[in-house]
Amino acid sequence: MSGSTSKDRILVIDDDIELCDLVIEYLTAEGFEVEQVHQGLKGVDTALSGDFALVILDVMLPEINGFEVLRRIRAKARVPVLMLTARGDDVDRIVGLELGADDYLPKPFNPRELVARIRAILRRTHPLAATETRLEKLTFEDVSLETGSRTAHLKDKPLDLTGMEFDLLYAFLKEPGTVLKREDLVRRILGRELSPFDRSIDMHVSNLRKKLGPKNDGGERIKSIRGVGYLYTQAS
Repeated sequence: MSGSTSKDRILVIDDDIELCDLVIEYLTAEGFEVEQVHQGLKGVDTALSGDFALVILDVMLPEINGFEVLRRIRAKARVPVLMLTARGDDVDRIVGLELGADDYLPKPFNPRELVARIRAILRRTHPLAATETRLEKLTFEDVSLETGSRTAHLKDKPLDLTGMEFDLLYAFLKEPGTVLKREDLVRRILGRELSPFDRSIDMHVSNLRKKLGPKNDGGERIKSIRGVGYLYTQAS
């Protein structure tokens, strides 16, 4: 599966008009419907008013920057967001992921890599994804999730998770008490191979930890296993 359909609409929020035109030309040829906005405030309004499968968001924007745009979008919607950052600027990547971006891509980028990142995100968040895999309901201790509706609950209260966080939680609840390697999580959740200095999966785990909070006994739910990966703890 390509992970997209002809109905997938993508919003590009970037003040570089030439870049936007190139992105639109490439994505349109790949079967996407693309809209572009060049200001931060209009970007927020457009993202929240349109039925978009994904938003491509640049950090540097007029009026308000991409981080503030993302913050305002995340306050009201869970539409997947792929951030464009300056190459080598780790701070921008970390901040974007902390605010709820699904992934990032440093500029300048290869259009094929952009499409690959988009398809990887859509495979996990597209409504069709749930019907292409076995529908499941997982429950472990006080956490539960349903793959069909892509909803999760903590102590019967809904968890507001991004697409990546939901997929991470699914992976952990499938194998509680088992160490999951970082490279395997990157491959399964982000749809790519782990590269040096890529801390994306770590930020997604950190965000998930914060939303889950500690266990009833005060212990941590997700433990870091130095040099290997992560483990969702279970009672001994």
